[in-house]
Parts: sequence; structure tokens; C-alpha cells
Amino acid sequence: MTFLRVFFSQRWLSPLRRLSAVSLAACLLLSACEPGANLAPLPQTAAGPYALGPGDEVRVVVFGQTELTGQFTVNDRGSLSIPLLGDIPARNETPNGLSREISVALQDKKILLNPSVSVEVVKYRPVFILGQVVKPGQYPYEPGMTALTLVAIAGGFTYRAQTGYVSILRKIDGHVIEGRAKRGEEILPGDVVTVYERYF
Repeated sequence: MTFLRVFFSQRWLSPLRRLSAVSLAACLLLSACEPGANLAPLPQTAAGPYALGPGDEVRVVVFGQTELTGQFTVNDRGSLSIPLLGDIPARNETPNGLSREISVALQDKKILLNPSVSVEVVKYRPVFILGQVVKPGQYPYEPGMTALTLVAIAGGFTYRAQTGYVSILRKIDGHVIEGRAKRGEEILPGDVVTVYERYF
């Protein structure tokens, strides 16, 4: 700020140039105060097997056992309710890990001696978008989806949108973290994306 005061006090600046300099400085100050501009960048998460959570829908196949085969949704408690087995914990399990859990439960309950189980995700939990888009709300997640893809699905940016970056609210290692991200950032199931309003 001291530099700006000294700069603007110089007599060699014509009134027109001084006005232009003031306008430029004001724009720079406003851009630094834009909503979300001061957010830390979103931490990068290591790529790895998908971890299940409430809202995910999976297909469980127990070979040779049609009564145990079907599609199940991870409930709010983070479990699957499977006939003959009851609730099986699924939160933060990978599909392969869940298939092992189901196999162990089948053996422990003496339903099958050597079960063969597979689990695949058929529907991911949704993602959410808020702020300056035409249709904010909840949308189905698709693998490979980016923040900009989600904006397009939500009808595009409004005319007041800050289009250079977004914020993403994500659960990482059990903690909910919000960070600034480029619009090409890949999003994950359960993410909440916010598109901010620009000042100018």
C-alpha cells in the first residue's frame, strides 16, 4: 500500500494515467478478494482402489447362489443388508475387500464352505454443485468426471460466474476438506463443487 501511495503521488503522472493506474490497482485488489481466491489448493489424493460409501449401489454375485445374488445399496450406516447374512460393513471398503468380507461371513455362518463372491459398483453415490450454475443440485457421478463436466451437466455457468476456478469439498482420510481447484480437476463421488460469483 505504501508503494501505491508513492506511485500515485508522482507529479509526472497525467490525470488520465493516474486514473488508469487507480483502476488497475482497484481491479488487482478486488481480484485478490474474490470469493474462494484465498482458499488453499485442494490436496491431491493418491490414486487407488475405489472406497465405498453410503449411496453407492453394488452388484453382489455369489456363484451358484441366486438367493444371495443381487443389487444392494450401501445404507446411511455404511452397511449392506444381505439376505441370510444381515448387515455387512461396507463403508471405506473396496469392492474386492467387500467380496472377501462377504465370503468370510458366508463361511462363519456355515452357509457355504468355499464361496466364490464378486462385487462391482453399478451406481456411484452422487455429486453436488452449488453457486453460479444454471441448475445447481445433485447429479449422478460418472467415472472421469471433471468439475467442468459437472458444470456442463448443470446447464453451464451463469453470466456472473467465476469461471477460472471452483472449490471442492471432499472427505479425505475421514476429514472433510475444502480447497480451490482448477475447473479441469477430476472429481470423486460425494464431492460438493461450488462455483463462485465474480465481482467484475
